[in-house]
Amino acid sequence: MSPAEAPDSVVRVVRAYIDQHRAAFLDDLAEWLRIPSVSADPERAGEVRRSAEWLAAKLSETGFPVAEVWDTEKGGLPAVFAEWPSGDADAPTVLVYGHHDVQPAAREDGWATEPFEPTIVDGRMYARGAADDKGQVFFHTLGVRAHLAATGRTAPAVNLKLLIEGEEESGSPNFAALVRRHADRLAADVVMISDTGMWGETTPTVCTGMRGVADCEISLYGPGTDIHSGSFGGAVPNPADEAARLVAALHDADRRVAIPGFYDGVVELTERERELFAELPFDEDAWLGVAKSHATQGEAGFSTLERIWARPTAEVNGIWGGYTGPGGKTIIPAEAHVKLSFRLVAGQDVDKFQQSIGAWVAAQVTPGIRYEIEFRGATRPCLTPLDHPALQSVVRSMGQAFEQKIRFTREGGSGPAADLQDVLGAPVLFLGISVPSDGWHSINEKVELALLAKGVETSAYLWADLAEHWAVGQGQQSDRPSQARTN
Repeated sequence: MSPAEAPDSVVRVVRAYIDQHRAAFLDDLAEWLRIPSVSADPERAGEVRRSAEWLAAKLSETGFPVAEVWDTEKGGLPAVFAEWPSGDADAPTVLVYGHHDVQPAAREDGWATEPFEPTIVDGRMYARGAADDKGQVFFHTLGVRAHLAATGRTAPAVNLKLLIEGEEESGSPNFAALVRRHADRLAADVVMISDTGMWGETTPTVCTGMRGVADCEISLYGPGTDIHSGSFGGAVPNPADEAARLVAALHDADRRVAIPGFYDGVVELTERERELFAELPFDEDAWLGVAKSHATQGEAGFSTLERIWARPTAEVNGIWGGYTGPGGKTIIPAEAHVKLSFRLVAGQDVDKFQQSIGAWVAAQVTPGIRYEIEFRGATRPCLTPLDHPALQSVVRSMGQAFEQKIRFTREGGSGPAADLQDVLGAPVLFLGISVPSDGWHSINEKVELALLAKGVETSAYLWADLAEHWAVGQGQQSDRPSQARTN
């Protein structure tokens, strides 16, 4: 897509405003990063609340007329909600999602600096949460102020809402309930996720979707207790044998998932989407090095990127049963277990998927073996059509900020974005500036300050572009990815 450039006067004002306020912005971000809002540590629950209160106060200071700390159910950790109405009757409503909780971190883990004392070295700010996700949440505060300065408005060109979660790093246990409880106040035309990244520092990209995930444990039971393999072997069903047969039957010779109905509804890649993935500078050998694997493997007919971004998968996470101690023990075990996880893509229905798993297991298991299947919940996939007007606004705005072509990726993993999509009925888009070297969840997490400034600048252009193109684009978007203009 060739970005429609903002007027030079707007660009000059935005960049000058960011330059003028850069130091204060980084000081504020550093102050927030000093709060160790580790949601996984019960002893730091108070710090997570302090982080939420700090952010709500800062959003009020930024200009949001509504900035509230929202408690979650079951004694969970708080989220932050903020709202700044546009005042324009036909303005679209955008809900920005991020999170203010962080992963655990300690100097003795191998950090070169104190993880909760932000340190700037060579244009990078090192601290836990610098990229994941406080830095990427916080760039919107300076971005909206630069937007107002450049447009002369007193309120954003869109109805701007923020929902900043406090439990994302702990699996978002209360997030779906929070969204359902406040669905009326969270209502939006578009959800913007600022908890993602780009391909690399010199290859800015926009993510267009995330896979969903579902997992289950299958327990297989045979004799009432472990029994002698000499006396009974070859004459009664063996649960460990059944577990092995079940796992072996999971894929066919082309590494396609062999569960009947598994691919029902899958939104297939278009040729244009495959071309866009192929444009990325993917080094498969380097990727294998990160994976610490010696070879690639997967569904026949698809590239590595297509497999991890756009195809559903089934993986064995664990298999066990019988005797696993030293030496031998000649038994037929009483039970065996298999843990499976499935990455789902757009078009797959989670409820139908679970029914397919149940029917498949029933058909595979030998008579005389009792089995149980425990599903542990599921996250639905989300996918934004390439021609969606809001996505095109993101691409134009990023193109203006980065002054180069913006390419497209997807995420192989899963997140709470689908909860927002399901409850609010709004499409999900992604705006992030983090890069793989930022070290999410690792030691020495950092954010590139130059890219952080590009995030601010993208946010500054985005709201006016989205407001301008929204009404026209609503009549043009399709129900699935299309041949978007990308050159």
